Amino acid sequence: MQYSELAEIAVKAKSKAYANYSDFHVGAALLTKDGKVYEGANIENSSYSLTICAERTAVFNAVLQGEKEFKAIAVAGDSESFTPPCGACRQVLLELCGEDLDVVLVDPQMNTKTFKLKELIPFSFSKENLSK
Repeated sequence: MQYSELAEIAVKAKSKAYANYSDFHVGAALLTKDGKVYEGANIENSSYSLTICAERTAVFNAVLQGEKEFKAIAVAGDSESFTPPCGACRQVLLELCGEDLDVVLVDPQMNTKTFKLKELIPFSFSKENLSK
């Protein structure tokens, strides 16, 4: 799958967001190494700390379905530029998808920028930090 196709899926996933409080819609599309795509959208709650981002919705859905190997995630938001994953999403993606995951950011004109996750979360905390 081309990353432009993945970007289109992320943009479409934005329409599924439940963003009643911020009115800021985010969509994500997570690509497995075997070509499956899992969508995600942000889902808000009036108790803001219970809100979940699109990226985590996608990855949790994929993991629930037994997926363990990922190639890329595309993220599209309502901003006038690119919408990168928040810190919490970066940490979850690192744990569940690995530092070599391609992160494809999509702007409203369908331009993309691609980063390795390790570029977005340098000097990261991982299970190795828990070793005694």
